[in-house]
Amino acid sequence: THMREVQIVIPNVKWNDIGGLTETKEELREVVEWPLKYPDKFKKIGITPKKGVLLYGVAGTGKTMLAEAIASESQVNFIPVKGPEILSKWVGESEKGIRKIFARARTASPSIVYFDEIEALIPKRTGSDATGVTDRVISQMLTEIDGINRLHDVIIIASTNRPDLVDEALLRPGRIDLKMYVPHPNELERLAILEIQTKFMTFTDDVSLNEIVSLTDYYTGADLSALVREAGLNSLRR
Repeated sequence: THMREVQIVIPNVKWNDIGGLTETKEELREVVEWPLKYPDKFKKIGITPKKGVLLYGVAGTGKTMLAEAIASESQVNFIPVKGPEILSKWVGESEKGIRKIFARARTASPSIVYFDEIEALIPKRTGSDATGVTDRVISQMLTEIDGINRLHDVIIIASTNRPDLVDEALLRPGRIDLKMYVPHPNELERLAILEIQTKFMTFTDDVSLNEIVSLTDYYTGADLSALVREAGLNSLRR
């Protein structure tokens, strides 16, 4: 009855909206899209698809966009879940919240469940400060993941900026055991990101994207997006 509390989204992010990250996109397609699109082939060859992927890297490198794009390009239902939100939304019954999410994912399969900030939900357990809630949430999560029938059309993508804070039990083989690092964009990727971000802008002759690329070492995609927005606002102010 309370299934509506768990939201299904159809993202409209496409691969072309994400500058660079070619290898990461390719690997995500193999791990997520292929099993959802060609389950018979996996069965025939006798290989078990991965149940889950952990995307990790600094904030703003595009982890959420990647998850949205793979759902959009595979044309499957997307259930986004923010780690900290579950804990507050279902206070006192967070594990029930987890059960609801997976029940929804099964009824809406093929689907991708995307856990953002997974370290808030499944933090590393240290003997002294593990609360009963944390333990119950982690147990429920592991039970649900272990219960995803093979080839049952539900795939989990989790993301974190701090993989060192995620409980190891979640990252064991047969669970979310594929870790994919989402790096800072290199020069070519920064150019691609800037081109996407500025495609509806008109420039004066003295604007050179290449020059901006050379000045933005270590900028993430989110940083570049903010830079473009600020430049647009500046021209409005003028």
